[in-house]
Amino acid sequence: MVSVPSQPSTAIAPARRCAYTVLRRVFERGAYADRALAAEAASLDPRERALAMRLAFGAVQRKGTLDHLIEQLAERPVRTLDPPLLAALRLGLYELLYLRGAPDYAVVADAVELAKTHARAGHGLVNAVLRRAAREGAGALLGALTDDTPQAAAVKHSHPEWISSLWFQMFGAAEARALMAENNEPKEVALRANTLVTDAATLARQLSVRTHLDQDIPEAVVLEEAFDAHASPLWQQGAFLAQSRAAMLVARTLDPAPGERVLDLCAAPGGKSTHLAALMQGTGEVLAIDRNPGRARALERTARRMGAANVRVLVADAASSPHPSAMTMRPGTGKGERWGSHPQSELARFDRVLVDPPCSGLGMLAARADLRWRVTPDALAQMADVQARILAAGAGALRPGGVLVYSTCTISPVENERLIAAFLESQPGFSLDGVQSTLPHRDRTAGFFIARLRRS
Repeated sequence: MVSVPSQPSTAIAPARRCAYTVLRRVFERGAYADRALAAEAASLDPRERALAMRLAFGAVQRKGTLDHLIEQLAERPVRTLDPPLLAALRLGLYELLYLRGAPDYAVVADAVELAKTHARAGHGLVNAVLRRAAREGAGALLGALTDDTPQAAAVKHSHPEWISSLWFQMFGAAEARALMAENNEPKEVALRANTLVTDAATLARQLSVRTHLDQDIPEAVVLEEAFDAHASPLWQQGAFLAQSRAAMLVARTLDPAPGERVLDLCAAPGGKSTHLAALMQGTGEVLAIDRNPGRARALERTARRMGAANVRVLVADAASSPHPSAMTMRPGTGKGERWGSHPQSELARFDRVLVDPPCSGLGMLAARADLRWRVTPDALAQMADVQARILAAGAGALRPGGVLVYSTCTISPVENERLIAAFLESQPGFSLDGVQSTLPHRDRTAGFFIARLRRS
């Protein structure tokens, strides 16, 4: 358990103290990095909060490289180190090697003080390791790392070895290295202008930060500076939603027409549902399904904020047809009505279906600092089984001649290309209209797979 003293030393920089606690919560308690940071950084001023985020997320992402160098500098396996001590080493070494903003002595002093306060012993080791790292320098320590093999690249670019091997096999060495390197860079932040309220050019002019538009996605506004989206009155007015450009491509690939009936499976948190609603000019119906009542309520609130009155939210298991116990959210109320009031034949009358199932998320490693250390090779096969069942349910709800889009935010053949090939082999009534993918290092956005299918 992470123990925090009731009166922590005021000499330690607030951002470092916050980042240290986040590291310990992630690696000792299994906490999600973003949630841990939100809890720990609530009292920090914006500048300190931004630094705490860089320190915490960066040290979590770079754990593989940091641990390799700690073992080299300390001359002992990291598994033998007391967890509070290891957290201080990871945090201090990350700042020395990758940020280089503060004086080395300040970084070392704070790491030693954190180790003194939280670890049973060993702060002398922290001092010795970090001073040695400062003497040798980032150029020598990081420059000695190679990435000519999957194993070496996993260390240099701080990815699990199985992910490195998978991408070496998929893309070849050069592209795999570029992909892993990009995953350690700050992710692009984009906003989708809600065309039920405004347009991208108008939104860009109204924002207080520098932006640029995307020539291929009319709704996309890419931010060039830090921006507190939720604090903006434009957010309250439903003028935009934070969404990657890759995610925006999904609704555009489905390409719904005004007045159509669209089914969106696994729809929360609602970015794609409300995009579909906007592309349909607020007409027709988007039936958005999610099995988690809390997420469904959040989706309904998002639809209401975005003015997407044609979105209806259903609480149900996307892997099976809705049943009498499923609940439909009544817009604006946060309450539900029984699915039993809707005929089962309604399920086979959708013009378009979006299947956006849970996935391993390997295309989102830049955005989710701890995800690479959570997902396992076994999880990919387990995900594919669930994805196949959801895809089959979506296919069964599509009218003849209708269009279905299957999308994931992962870079994994078993969840993408192989799954679609198996589906088409088992479903002769469907044909493939096309496939597109985005890759972080190539497209500077999240990694997505999008397959467009048509029912004959």
